[in-house]
Amino acid sequence: MILYLLAVVVAGAIVAGWIVIRRRSRPDSEIRRDAPTFEVSESARPRIGTRLGGLFGGSIDAGFWESLVEGLVGADVGVATATAVVDRVRSDDPRTSEEARARLRDVLVDEFGAGSRSVAAIGEPAVLVVVGVNGSGKTTTVAKLAARQIEDGRSVLVGAADTFRAAASEQMIVWGERIGFDVVRGAEGADPAAVAFDALSAARARSTDVLIIDTAGRLHSKQNLMDELAKVVRVLSRESGSVDEVLLVLDGSTGQNGIAQARAFTDAVGVTGIAITKLDGSAKGGVALAVERELGVPLKLIGLGEGLGDLLHFDPGAFVDDLLGDV
Repeated sequence: MILYLLAVVVAGAIVAGWIVIRRRSRPDSEIRRDAPTFEVSESARPRIGTRLGGLFGGSIDAGFWESLVEGLVGADVGVATATAVVDRVRSDDPRTSEEARARLRDVLVDEFGAGSRSVAAIGEPAVLVVVGVNGSGKTTTVAKLAARQIEDGRSVLVGAADTFRAAASEQMIVWGERIGFDVVRGAEGADPAAVAFDALSAARARSTDVLIIDTAGRLHSKQNLMDELAKVVRVLSRESGSVDEVLLVLDGSTGQNGIAQARAFTDAVGVTGIAITKLDGSAKGGVALAVERELGVPLKLIGLGEGLGDLLHFDPGAFVDDLLGDV
């Protein structure tokens, strides 16, 4: 009897272990490349259209134009941008609400710049610095960006230069083990620029294709943070010849506060591209247009969830179509 019970226990342990291994080996998510539209549920889409739906069924009068501005402002497009957009639509003198809607779609797409939205990665190694305030999804975006580079056949090394946030480097190491990249880190409180320098040296020694630097993200109003970030970029630029990309990560749910953050980081470190995260559950995706229009910095990536495949290249036309929905 004892031998029988022992055999049952051993068999159960083997089965449980097999299940755990299967779960661990299962990929978290397919890493998509350039998806043309949001691939999330209908209810999660960040739609301006939900704020404008009642406007396009009636006549066009002064109240229509005022309501259109208010709807865009409510979607975090911003007062200046909303006014400029509506003025452009109105200048074409649309005769029906359907014509106004079609023109609105064209104007919103046109308001986004026509420049390149590719993440630059041409150096040897390519050097990408990721900045943003804590809580914006910066570290997760670094991991997703690394996953995309690895999918494209490039080797990746991450420098964990966020040395002030507890467990930041440990979090990055866990991502590295899951995705397949190494991490260079320093002691807690170490000089972030020194960690970035060590990471660049390691990337060169290993002939790594892409080096991504995760940085500290305390409040953007703190001048010492901006000074530290500027030093990181300065050291990397001096040692590597140039930094391919300084990518700013913004939380899409913060609305117009994102403009102030973007301006502060741009002034301090010369942001070259923007990634907006958490657009899967907000009805205020219009901040994407406001940020790009007011700062002249291209929006390159959008984050729509926690999965590795939920970081997409930005497509203005598809984005506007999803924002407007069936207004």
